Amino acid sequence: MTDKARRQAVIVEALRERTVRNQEELRLLLARERIEATQATLSRDLREIGVVKTPEGYALGLEEAGAGRNERALERALRELLIAAKIAGNLVVLRTGPGRAQALSVELDRTPPEGVVGTVAGDDTIFVACATATIARETHAWFSEIAGL
Repeated sequence: MTDKARRQAVIVEALRERTVRNQEELRLLLARERIEATQATLSRDLREIGVVKTPEGYALGLEEAGAGRNERALERALRELLIAAKIAGNLVVLRTGPGRAQALSVELDRTPPEGVVGTVAGDDTIFVACATATIARETHAWFSEIAGL
């Protein structure tokens, strides 16, 4: 995992677990994990992850409350972030806008569709590993339907 991916994963986990009021508080949380980050880096990370500023502090932009939140969040992320999908054997290759793959990947990892065994995300591309090529085709069709591709 790259430093950037690790840093962003720690940020996402921190925002899931607690209220973070400002970037200085976030920087201190990262420092506890032995991750150094400048204010500019944190601003860029927050933007790329899709974090929003609320009156209480930072929040994940794709979070939704209530029953079925995870499924709705994944569908919303697919509609908002997915711009292309292709099948490659038992993989589904997803394309997003620059810097948006991590946000979609978080939702996929949180609520993986049946038969998805894992994801690997870069800046604008996600490899979704499926148990079989048949499951990859079904998953591709579902992603495409939800995203309107």
